[in-house]
Amino acid sequence: MTVVDRQEWDVVVVGAGGAGLRAAIEARERGARTAVICKSLFGKAHTVMAEGGIAAAMGNVNSGDNWQVHFRDTLRGGKFLNQWRMAELHAQEAPQRVWELETWGALFDRTKDGRISQRNFGGHEYPRLAHVGDRTGLELIRTLQQKIVSLQQQDFEETGDYESRLKVYQEYTVTRVLKTVSDSGTVSDSGTVSDSEPVPDSEPVSDSDSAAGSRVSGVFGYQRESGRFFVLEAPAVVIATGGIGKSFKVTSNSWEYTGDGHALALLAGAPLLNMEFVQFHPTGMVWPPSVKGILVTESVRGDGGVLRNSEGKRFMFDYIPDVFKEKYAESEEEGDRWYEDPDHNRRPPELLPRDEVARAINSEVKAGRGSPHGGVFLDVSTRMPAEAIRRRLPSMYHQFKELADVDITAEAMEVGPTCHYVMGGIAVESDTAAARGVPGLYAAGEVAGGMHGSNRLGGNSLSDLLVFGRRAGWHAAEYARGLTGSRPSVDDAQVDTAAAEALRPFSAEGLEPAGGPPENPYTLHQELQQTMNDLVGIIRRDAEMRQALQKLANLRVRARRAGVEGHRQFNPGWHLSLDLRNMLLVSECVARAALERTESRGGHTREDHPAMEREWRRLNLLCQLTDATGGLVDAADGLTDSTGGLVESTARLTDPTGGLTATDPVRGQIDLTRETTEPVRPDLLALFDKEELVKYLAEEELYE
Repeated sequence: MTVVDRQEWDVVVVGAGGAGLRAAIEARERGARTAVICKSLFGKAHTVMAEGGIAAAMGNVNSGDNWQVHFRDTLRGGKFLNQWRMAELHAQEAPQRVWELETWGALFDRTKDGRISQRNFGGHEYPRLAHVGDRTGLELIRTLQQKIVSLQQQDFEETGDYESRLKVYQEYTVTRVLKTVSDSGTVSDSGTVSDSEPVPDSEPVSDSDSAAGSRVSGVFGYQRESGRFFVLEAPAVVIATGGIGKSFKVTSNSWEYTGDGHALALLAGAPLLNMEFVQFHPTGMVWPPSVKGILVTESVRGDGGVLRNSEGKRFMFDYIPDVFKEKYAESEEEGDRWYEDPDHNRRPPELLPRDEVARAINSEVKAGRGSPHGGVFLDVSTRMPAEAIRRRLPSMYHQFKELADVDITAEAMEVGPTCHYVMGGIAVESDTAAARGVPGLYAAGEVAGGMHGSNRLGGNSLSDLLVFGRRAGWHAAEYARGLTGSRPSVDDAQVDTAAAEALRPFSAEGLEPAGGPPENPYTLHQELQQTMNDLVGIIRRDAEMRQALQKLANLRVRARRAGVEGHRQFNPGWHLSLDLRNMLLVSECVARAALERTESRGGHTREDHPAMEREWRRLNLLCQLTDATGGLVDAADGLTDSTGGLVESTARLTDPTGGLTATDPVRGQIDLTRETTEPVRPDLLALFDKEELVKYLAEEELYE
């Protein structure tokens, strides 16, 4: 049996960004002993890169704003593919989450009459983003971090131990979610409640609800500094690990974003939803090469910045889609007037949703009208006084001055699209944030799918992680408390398998005579990033995505030979070797789903299928893992339990390569299925004009 450090908790939160910390706070306040696992240092989460603000319809700047308008904007931005109940809850609860942050010590910018200031952002009808200059994410993390510390101080006063009820494990990485094993020797999942029938707040799930199948029993991982293995035993696990951006060459994402949570859910038996929708933020730095992809906040455009091509033309007026023409200005004069008089003018097209702006920039560059380094120009220097720029955009001023030797108060910035966010993610129940098919597993933040549909509006990420981070922590704590029998026990065989998987890079197949030469994990990572960037990027084509699947299959074979030297202490090559499993899994999900969806919608653009098809509005794509031999293990194969849930092959938990044996690009590691979405509730559809709905909804939906 593998020697590991073991501890028991009620709730384990994997990820210490905004969603993870908010979930941990909620779980702890509801009485659950809670552990937070942080891949980096506490307070260093990627959430700090969310600079613009928190979208919440508080109406502080324009009293016409309310949750219904916010909901409407969110569905428009997501091209009506959003999980509508999530969008409704998000719009309704976001203001309370912002005010809550203020009571915890967050220092927001203020209006002249002392209320929380709100700024304009792309796709939002009214000024809606509560902000702290252009450092809102940093303030959010600082506030949640301090709240964690304050709760630990309370616990110390009561128990004499700061970490008795809430502990943060810094620089730890989880490689497996552990589950109980049924009597038949397989790991199986019972059904879960549908979106239309959320678990009542007063009736937490009990252990009898999942007696027919397996449940979460904890997590396995390692300490990054020492390499020591650990197991945290817990009946409820919240995944809040963020995105997948490090699978792409040009990205705004930090090093932690290797798709860990997405892969953990897949390996545990949960499906991923609509992974084809990857957002390329329109404005990332393009020069110098060492900083290419670093985010340039949308606040620059929200505060008046404009996009120009090499000819000096504000080109966005040429790229307003028909579905948005009524909402956006037709001339520069009208667009400029909107900043002072939004009630009598339409907004400038620089504030279109991100997917539209990114495609427009890409088109300008392809047409030969780009900037010298392959982007376009973003100019705020001619739009605002220098002092106002330094006051409202301090991070951007410092970022360009230090990294590119550009003074944004005097000259334009060069910007271009950068992989920024994934709208797809773990399929969850709207009210509870429970992962479908895996009792005891929850997800919140970017790792959870459904909320944003095919494209996320700027600012909705921070309010999303606050709203659903709280809900995930709430329901995870209630689930753990509602277990009336014994706690789920950890299967030692799974621990041994997880340890063997983690140690594999030290004895890779390349060291065997017939295995071929060992592979450098850094080389494999670079090839993966280049493949996704070139073949499954902002503009997609059938032949290129099929080529990507071939390359991914080849990389899977080579990843079996990813070898590292030395020992587990201070070994970043080993860490990357383990991350490759996750990136290969999520990359195949993205490529396979993108190939399947034969339309262009939101963050998914097909050059060979350029139109948005109304028939696709009703269809979600679900990715699930095959077994270790490449065979399918899902309900379509008839492998269901007595409740109709999915039955998971034992191979998924016993293959120490994490499924890297699936080498056929046609079959691969991922099984893709279609699912019809739940119809939008009639009272919510009534918020839209019939003429607008005709552009999005399928014919039968209009008359249901």
